[in-house]
Amino acid sequence: MIRVKICGITNLEDALAAVDYGADALGFVFFEKSPRCITPEKAKEIISYLPPLVITIGVFVNEDTKRIKEIINFTGVNILQLHGDEPPDSCNISHRVIKAFRLRDFTDLKPLEKYRCSAFLLDTYSPESFGGTGQIFNWDIAVEAKRFGRIVLSGGLNPDNIEKAVMYVRPYAVDVSSGVEEDKGKKDLKKMKEFIEMAKKVPF
Repeated sequence: MIRVKICGITNLEDALAAVDYGADALGFVFFEKSPRCITPEKAKEIISYLPPLVITIGVFVNEDTKRIKEIINFTGVNILQLHGDEPPDSCNISHRVIKAFRLRDFTDLKPLEKYRCSAFLLDTYSPESFGGTGQIFNWDIAVEAKRFGRIVLSGGLNPDNIEKAVMYVRPYAVDVSSGVEEDKGKKDLKKMKEFIEMAKKVPF
């Protein structure tokens, strides 16, 4: 069964609903320029209310390693997601790392060879944003990327296309943020429930 990450969590209601609907992981964005940014204090509070066996992921963009470690230790997030232009040695931190790449074409896959991490998150390239654009990219690129390691598929996913995406790419996991929102930073609970159900109904 596919694993589902709900990213851009900013409040307890959305977090608990995502877990109740079957989400495997929740993402907390610690990037001040993101409309889904959350403070470490708020993230720690939300995490304290989560049931056991739910994975929490801290999302960072070109952040200082010392600051990353401080936030990880303070909030208790389980996994680190690097969503900027971080170099390969940034994955050598003492945590499991998901390295995100924003893709335009097949040539953008070349840098993946240099990274040693737990998984690669594939997102749509945008010159204005490091994620959460809602734009879909070529899934053929994602299929090719699987030869480099575990793939977390992101970028433009929503309840209407998630079943097709999972069947076509067969990724390790899927990641959604804007595709299940009613407003930036606030989830549409109906869409979120439908997304998770549609993703997990695909046989593996």
